[in-house]
Amino acid sequence: MTLDFRNINTLWSSIIVETLAKLGLKNAIISPGSRSTPLTLAFAQNNLINSIPILDERSASFFALGLAKKNKIPTVLICTSGTAGANFYPAIIEAKYSNIPLIILTADRPPELRNCHGGQTINQVNLYGNYPNWHTELSLPSTDLERLFYLRQNIIYSWEKSCFPSRGIVHINIPFREPLAPVSELEISEEKKIFIYQQLFANFTPINHSLKKNNLDLKEYLKLWQSHSKGIIIAGIDSPDNPQLYSEAMAFLSQLLNFPVLGEALSPVRNFSIINENLIINYDVILRNLENANNLIPEIVILFGEYPTSKQLRNWLNDHKIKTYIITTSEDNLDALHTNSIHLRINPENFSKYLINFDKKATSNYLYQWLKIDDKITINVNEMMNEKEEIFEAKVAWMLSQYLPEKTPIFIANSMSVRYAEFFWQKNNRQIQTYFSRGTNGIEGTLSTALGIAYQNKPTVLLTGDLALLHDTNGFLINQYLEGSLTIILINNNGGGIFEMLPIADCQPLFEKYFATPQLIDFTNLTKTYNVDYKLINNWQQLQNLLTNLPEKGINLWEIKTNRKNDTIWLKDYFSFFIDS
Repeated sequence: MTLDFRNINTLWSSIIVETLAKLGLKNAIISPGSRSTPLTLAFAQNNLINSIPILDERSASFFALGLAKKNKIPTVLICTSGTAGANFYPAIIEAKYSNIPLIILTADRPPELRNCHGGQTINQVNLYGNYPNWHTELSLPSTDLERLFYLRQNIIYSWEKSCFPSRGIVHINIPFREPLAPVSELEISEEKKIFIYQQLFANFTPINHSLKKNNLDLKEYLKLWQSHSKGIIIAGIDSPDNPQLYSEAMAFLSQLLNFPVLGEALSPVRNFSIINENLIINYDVILRNLENANNLIPEIVILFGEYPTSKQLRNWLNDHKIKTYIITTSEDNLDALHTNSIHLRINPENFSKYLINFDKKATSNYLYQWLKIDDKITINVNEMMNEKEEIFEAKVAWMLSQYLPEKTPIFIANSMSVRYAEFFWQKNNRQIQTYFSRGTNGIEGTLSTALGIAYQNKPTVLLTGDLALLHDTNGFLINQYLEGSLTIILINNNGGGIFEMLPIADCQPLFEKYFATPQLIDFTNLTKTYNVDYKLINNWQQLQNLLTNLPEKGINLWEIKTNRKNDTIWLKDYFSFFIDS
């Protein structure tokens, strides 16, 4: 018997957990507390769910976010009453804008203990505002069979709402009266226990995760697109369930239309480049040249996912307000440029069936222009990188794209890490699995999210700067529960390199104290505190050798020390070289 009939709270909680287990829940992240005791015990005692205790609620929520990113199904978060649930807020916001499924269970005081200055009591109803797909507060626990059906159905609905029509957040607030410990108070016969279980679960039907959106008929759009001689396809920021099928569909469309594919580093297409002969990766620097920017203005744009990170590309598109077709499974408005756009809400992985009956257009001079310029820049970039032996930040992303083992999962942090990736991540056929948090583009939870992705996964890599890592050092506490390995490639330029690119950088000495914010941390001592293996990278050959044999266990930190002011000068010189050439 998987239901716990010792008291009203243990029964209520075990029905919640049993329902989630039958729906397919694999992982529950639990932060300690008293009011959540019935939930904690119910999860910990269910053998079908892997329950992981994490002390810091903020770290726990980002770890859960990483797990859900990787697994594409909901992760459950559990915490006690009071401000504990408020610490989930940053991860909830990121999950909302990244369409990541999380189910939040916040334990709460009963109504009579609210609004009277009871300890650890705040207003938890609608705690997360409009960010959840759905939120509810359950009634107080009961043994009445109709109320148990009510409970089960609310849990089923919460699972559905976290997945459909778009993945996202569900928040369930759960009040408990005492006893919170599993003391025996109920006297229910074995026959009655069996009867209750069978009534609730004998005819239980799990939700089908393979359900997809209704397919939109693309035939008329394809005919329209084929009528244009100058068009671009943008492989924007996107995290498809099947990266290879996604990349194949985009390549097929590109070949059919003879449109170039401008591939963002946070799209899978750069890591499946053998599929797509029309792939362009240097679009940011191409468009910095005024002649190129004027000559390459397209008639239409087909955008997969969200607009790329490149401000240069966004400004170019915004200046011309080109008709844009946005291909997405999301229900959100993805047109951050407020251009002439239409959303086609379809799974790109289903494209191929629409394309097979269309004839391929003749090769266009427009496509040839893009390819010729892109190839020239790629040759120059590779020459620059091969010749420059000293340590500098731009070369790290270039190295990773070429030397990471096949199918390595990598989480790329925000700020300069993601920007250097967009500029210098090279085409490859290594099928590298790229993860990111571009919902809100913040640095919160960087380490914890990466650990969630690494959990029970292949050896995983985190590319991050020093401030993003230091913002989440409590994530190192997860080390004792990590199953798998995470290698942190730390670019330590002692401050916020992204601010060096902004006009505020000229405002010394205030800039250094209030914007760059150097922390002067010795990472050799920090890693000893958390029992993390440390290496200092002194040269590129050392990094190349290490990348070919990633660690199999635990957290490992490889520090690469750079000079952010010199890095900024180099990057500006790099842009100037191609603007003038």
